[in-house]
Amino acid sequence: MGAQEVREGFVRLYGAEPDGVWAAPGRVNLIGEHTDYNDGFVMPFALPHIAVAAVARRTDGVLRLHSADLDSGVAELRLDELTPESDKNWTAYPAGVVWALREAGHAVTGADIHLSSTVPSGAGLSSSAALEVVVALALNDLYDLGLQRWQLARLCQRAENVYVGAPTGIMDQTASACCEAGHALFLDTRDLAQKQIPLDLAAEGLRLLVVDTQLTHAHSDGEYGKRRAGCEKGAALLGVDALRDIAYADLEAALARLGDEEEVRRLVRHVVTEDQRVEQVVALLESGGDTRAVGPVLTAGHASLRDDFRVSCPELDLVVDTALAHGALGARMTGGGFGGSAIVLAEATDVETLTKAVEEAFATAGHKAPRVFEAVPAAGARRLS
Repeated sequence: MGAQEVREGFVRLYGAEPDGVWAAPGRVNLIGEHTDYNDGFVMPFALPHIAVAAVARRTDGVLRLHSADLDSGVAELRLDELTPESDKNWTAYPAGVVWALREAGHAVTGADIHLSSTVPSGAGLSSSAALEVVVALALNDLYDLGLQRWQLARLCQRAENVYVGAPTGIMDQTASACCEAGHALFLDTRDLAQKQIPLDLAAEGLRLLVVDTQLTHAHSDGEYGKRRAGCEKGAALLGVDALRDIAYADLEAALARLGDEEEVRRLVRHVVTEDQRVEQVVALLESGGDTRAVGPVLTAGHASLRDDFRVSCPELDLVVDTALAHGALGARMTGGGFGGSAIVLAEATDVETLTKAVEEAFATAGHKAPRVFEAVPAAGARRLS
């Protein structure tokens, strides 16, 4: 849906024009998985897929929410009754943003919101962050809150952590809010220092494919939280604030200190080596050398996520294994895991062959047909009208 369609939908629903229309994208993470809540490094970029919101201010303490993508009516909520973890529906994401803004002392007095999104839900492409950020940006503009993009991302993360109850890191919201077209975002999740890294794969005859396994994952389930708790335990046992503080050169010594804590050892090993892989990809892209060298780094990241962090699944492994067997330069799962999507770095001339091979492998295995599309670094959140 474009801005005009969402605007017209708003008018049909609420009987008046919105004050504006905003958009925020989903994201794909090139490298740096499960590092964000360990104060580490990540490297996402925004997708062309966006959540669009038409929004109008209210002054009566009422929040009205509607999604064009769902067969449901308008949800009406009172701002003074918003309570963390009380809402198990999609409305928790936009409502959580309003709650977080008000908890932070910002005088938001209500809103009418009509949303539509092209970001695949449950695909590990941050559909929830897109919903959060588009609402946050709209309210920031309409209420003249004067918040910076990184501050909006922090508030959206708080909404997801506390209001929704999903223990996610800061990457998704920051990517949606701050990415630039034609670039990947090198983000230090400790201090939110950002660097835009040019990423023009087409100029080198390359493509990055996203393969959505159509196996829905959920961040708020127990497995994600277990991994986060295990990482925190590892940091405590090693006497550091976060696993980011373990230098790659000191990894073996750190693992030895963990003794028979085998599960924690695996988690620590993944996070420390994944941070190093992010820095490796940044160095490769900034050097102006052959971007094809990024491929093996992606593949090593998948092996670590599969074997050490144990968040892959048969469908994701099938994408990676099939793609590599048919000439891909590199491949890995992306996102939180337990389903969702994988990315494949390939020569442009190999895209058709790779896509067909993955589709046939899924059919042979009896899986639902995957959704395959090219990922091109797009713009972050913005006002459309």
